[in-house]
Amino acid sequence: MKPVRALLPLLALGVSTLLVAAETSGELGWRGGDESPVKAQKLGATADMSNAPRVEVDRPKPQFMLNERDKRVHGLKPFQQLVDAAPAGSVLKPPPGTYAGPVVVDKPLTIDGGGKVTIDSGDKGTVFELKANDSTLRGLHLTGSGDSHDSDDSCLDVRGHRATIENLVVDNCLFGIDLKQSNDSVVRGNRIRSKPFDLGVRGDGLRLWYSHRNLIENNEVIDTRDMVAWYSNDNIFRGNVGKRSRYSIHFMFANNNIVENNRFYDNAVGIYFMYMEGGAARNNVISHATGAAGMAFGFKESSNIEISGNEIIYCAVGVGSDLSPFQPDTTIRFNGNRFAYNGIAVQLTSELGGNILKDNVFEGNITDVFQGGRGSGDKNTWIGNYFDTYQGFDRDGDGIGDTPHENFAYADQLWMEIPAARFFKNSPVLELLDFLERLAPFSTPELQLRDKTPRFNKPEARHA
Repeated sequence: MKPVRALLPLLALGVSTLLVAAETSGELGWRGGDESPVKAQKLGATADMSNAPRVEVDRPKPQFMLNERDKRVHGLKPFQQLVDAAPAGSVLKPPPGTYAGPVVVDKPLTIDGGGKVTIDSGDKGTVFELKANDSTLRGLHLTGSGDSHDSDDSCLDVRGHRATIENLVVDNCLFGIDLKQSNDSVVRGNRIRSKPFDLGVRGDGLRLWYSHRNLIENNEVIDTRDMVAWYSNDNIFRGNVGKRSRYSIHFMFANNNIVENNRFYDNAVGIYFMYMEGGAARNNVISHATGAAGMAFGFKESSNIEISGNEIIYCAVGVGSDLSPFQPDTTIRFNGNRFAYNGIAVQLTSELGGNILKDNVFEGNITDVFQGGRGSGDKNTWIGNYFDTYQGFDRDGDGIGDTPHENFAYADQLWMEIPAARFFKNSPVLELLDFLERLAPFSTPELQLRDKTPRFNKPEARHA
């Protein structure tokens, strides 16, 4: 047996060589008579996936008997009966009143409640499932889902394409409106609230998962957990209001989304871009993001994003950026924003640089900028910003300061480099130490920013 065992490594090497050769020939391809391989197109590279069938990703929904639901729905007419009786493609206008859920729509329908129809699921399961393409839900009040995170109990599951969801009232539901693999839909003018639970155990008010090219417009999302878009590209979030939740909007692996003209108040975090490429946030107001990790805009390994015309006021951190921009030769651009009365206006913990800040207003902030990493203060570009802390002059009257605006960290280096010391930030002892450092430095101050052309006069406000 020893000679056979000795041959085993050679046999394994031969098999692996054949496998590599087969894989290489499959990837590169060979053209008859050519001596060199030619790069072949990957299988499916040109496939059109826009009309591909859905992949079922939901767990089977639990079924509940009537006696398991709250007694308030026991005598109600099931709304499912009206749906079953309506022909596909028809318009269903149910008589005003309260109906019992749950409801499943698996054919194209337009259901218009006129603001006078309530569907109540009796605090069990999901209230309404829309599985058909090209359907419309309008003017309904959906309420009374279950409270299970395992089964994602929600008021409305949208699983079809090209849906129109408008003017719904969604309340007393764990999750609000949940789109999964739903493309080219419109979610407009809805009022969404979660169950009255603690923040961490509420459900998401509005969730997009693998859903592309949707318009999310003029909705109110209040007292929920998050509004999220994961693995969802090319969506538009416009004119929405979010209050007293955790994340105003959380993007993850979601590229080229547009967020504009929204108002977010009293949320722990404003808009968070995570592992994202492309997109913009324009003309939003984000106020009082003061949670433990409170920030108006957050970036985590994201690239090529435009942040312009936003009002960022009374937040713990205006911009919190970690390893962003992440991709080489990309930028994140901050243009024409107002940072006012924040704890830290801009916090850049990356040493990569690539951030461009132009024509922004900084006023009333405790700290204008925190630049992580020694010697990184000149890796980002600052152009034409207004700082209320600028100490220069404008002798020629051109509106541009005669000398650059430079921001150095003196005693602030203590809390910047030792997170536990941030508790003492702005304490009398640190303020005195900072004053002495500026008066007679006994350590080398760290450059945080240099704007060679600072504005001398504050620009006109863009928002009322």
